[in-house]
Amino acid sequence: MVRNGGVESPSPRPRIHQTHPHDTPLFQSTVSERKLRRFNYWIFVFRLAAFVCSLSSAVFMLTTNTASSSDTPRWYDFGAFRFVVAANAIVALYSLFEMGASVWEISRGSTVFPEFTQVWFDFGHDQVFAYLLLSAGSAGTELARQLRAIATCTASNAFCIQSDVALALGFAGFLFLLISSLLSGFRVVCFIINGSRFLL
Repeated sequence: MVRNGGVESPSPRPRIHQTHPHDTPLFQSTVSERKLRRFNYWIFVFRLAAFVCSLSSAVFMLTTNTASSSDTPRWYDFGAFRFVVAANAIVALYSLFEMGASVWEISRGSTVFPEFTQVWFDFGHDQVFAYLLLSAGSAGTELARQLRAIATCTASNAFCIQSDVALALGFAGFLFLLISSLLSGFRVVCFIINGSRFLL
């Protein structure tokens, strides 16, 4: 304000008024939202990759005997291969759900569950299912090694090759789920530090 003959007149350079001490500029909020959206896109990509690999692994294992004769081994004859199919099918379903949750968060800017529940749900289940895939892949790999040692693959080479492909896809699904687990762990750390799932 400028006094002119005892009369106050508006200053030619008014100060920027901040209604609250914690107010932040609009551009900073916009940049944070863009970073969060980009982060969620990466989560979606890795969820999609885990889904594709796990589903493909289960399908490859299920179809190992479609073109085989009656005397060739079947995947369901071996407990380790049944474990591989079950684990990859479970992870495929879980990844499909998480993909939907990621799309929801990207489109609406909010989580499906309350934020506290969502970050711990994602991180906890990522850990459990990653170890599940790793265990199934390890068991299946050991069985495949034993089958080669007893010359089973000499008579049923196609069965063993397709089983190997299924196991490799399962390990790829584990890798993508592990990366997703690291990203969800980052969200947990951010939530613990500042009460938000991202460093805004």
